[in-house]
Amino acid sequence: MKVVKFDKSKFSEWNEFVTNSKNGLFLFNRTYMDYHNERFTDHSLMLYKNNKLVALLPANEKNQKIFSHAGLTFGGLIMSYGLKAADTISIFEKIIEYCKSTGIDEIFYKAIPPIFHRYPAQEDLYALFRQDATFYRRDISTVINLSNPIKFSETKRQAVTKCIQSGVQISENENFTEYWKLLTEVLNKFETNPVHSIDEIHFLKSKFPQNIRLFEARLNEELLAGVVIYDYENVTHTQYMANSEVGRKLGALDFINFKLITEYFKDRKYYSLGTSNENEGKHLNEGLIQQKEMMGGRGVVNDFYKIQII
Repeated sequence: MKVVKFDKSKFSEWNEFVTNSKNGLFLFNRTYMDYHNERFTDHSLMLYKNNKLVALLPANEKNQKIFSHAGLTFGGLIMSYGLKAADTISIFEKIIEYCKSTGIDEIFYKAIPPIFHRYPAQEDLYALFRQDATFYRRDISTVINLSNPIKFSETKRQAVTKCIQSGVQISENENFTEYWKLLTEVLNKFETNPVHSIDEIHFLKSKFPQNIRLFEARLNEELLAGVVIYDYENVTHTQYMANSEVGRKLGALDFINFKLITEYFKDRKYYSLGTSNENEGKHLNEGLIQQKEMMGGRGVVNDFYKIQII
């Protein structure tokens, strides 16, 4: 087993492996990862067994620590279909040896939730256990099982009916500019901003047009609400959601989600509504998660570990 630090000469090899892995997502494509590379010092690793690539670790380095990956929602070990449990244990042993030799003193690891796997891929969690990794954080994400969804609450169903009767229309928009203005205004009320700038989201949309999509609710051409979808094959994830004041009164965001769940993405396995946590998972935003649960969502956890390099 051999550990190699990623460099640009391995760009195509990396991307091809992600596409053919059992738990890779378009987030791990180097084009996506590198759009904000000025914010992070990349320290991604490639793992070879008998000179064959068997795993990747998307990661960045800061203050002699490795994070997998601070610029992504998660970024655990990406594995080939052929990788087995014993191999994965060896991979973590080799990664730790590599960290010792390069002066890294700690690894922070964000596991990929199993709903995003193409095929079972939790060998990494067992290997972390074998390395006495410390479990230090857990977020809760809300997910709808699209093969057997729980019905919207009565309040949410009333909002859907109200939008239908009012003539609200749902459509896809390739241009994110108007919606980004609304999204930014909404988030500013909570003293935050979208993770992506408008230029960044347009760039990413141009590179991943089938994976990143915007759906809007409008009434007489007025923008009421929008949802930006990240489509991960089995899972449709709501990356950004926002309502205008008029949209909120009509329930336009509920209407978009209803249409996406029952029509646009009904063939997927899961519809993910994201996390509802602050303070590294220790605070639950009960009002936010209640809104998601009223649409039929239930809990899936995102787990975080760290390994102290001795």
